[in-house]
Amino acid sequence: MRTPPLTTAPPLVLSGVRAAYGRIEVVHGVDLSVPAGSVFALLGPNGAGKSTLLKVISGRMRQTAGTVAIGDIDLKRPTPAALAKLGVCAIPEGRGVFPNLTVRDNLLIWSYQGVSASKVEEIAYERFPKLKERRRQLAGTLSGGEQQMLAIARALAGDPKVLLLDELSMGLAPLVVAELYELVGQIASRGVTVVLVEQFVTMAVEVATDAAIMLHGAIHATGSPQEMGAMAAQAYLADGGA
Repeated sequence: MRTPPLTTAPPLVLSGVRAAYGRIEVVHGVDLSVPAGSVFALLGPNGAGKSTLLKVISGRMRQTAGTVAIGDIDLKRPTPAALAKLGVCAIPEGRGVFPNLTVRDNLLIWSYQGVSASKVEEIAYERFPKLKERRRQLAGTLSGGEQQMLAIARALAGDPKVLLLDELSMGLAPLVVAELYELVGQIASRGVTVVLVEQFVTMAVEVATDAAIMLHGAIHATGSPQEMGAMAAQAYLADGGA
């Protein structure tokens, strides 16, 4: 478990957040406070509402009630554009790279946001030398781990204050997952607040500073990563090993 550093990164606070797909509510009044500069692991079995909650936080889904606050700014109807201006960046499940663009072109998308192309590449290739070797390669032909590296590199180019990660480990070999989570810890040590949704409990607990368990659309418990990891393991077993 990591110790959260002193940081000026804005904390994330959810108050009474509800969300639904049509008439079916899947997030039921979530209250959650994420400490600034922490790595906050949101654990729980499939269908618990974790990814839906992350969609609300990132502005990709509108909540039906409640507020999302970044620092001292309350957002009753957060949009991706508004959140991006506040330094919130999300890497969705499935990585979200553009498969028909080269690695370099995927990165240079950030140059349209006012970041120089040279700076974008400098940040990406310093962190991931492998991407420099593959900069002319189509992103869709990269391995799963390399695509995840590309997604993270692209996010870092925007100098995020809050980084949202959905199922970072999905479909990846354990050694690759370990490498990526080591990077997550390094990102947090620089003052970025990280919220991760993860079913790979062991690895998430190792890097997290805080954790919560979500069950049936509500926060079941919050506490230390070790405590929540043990409770999450029991929840998975009760859920049939999901």
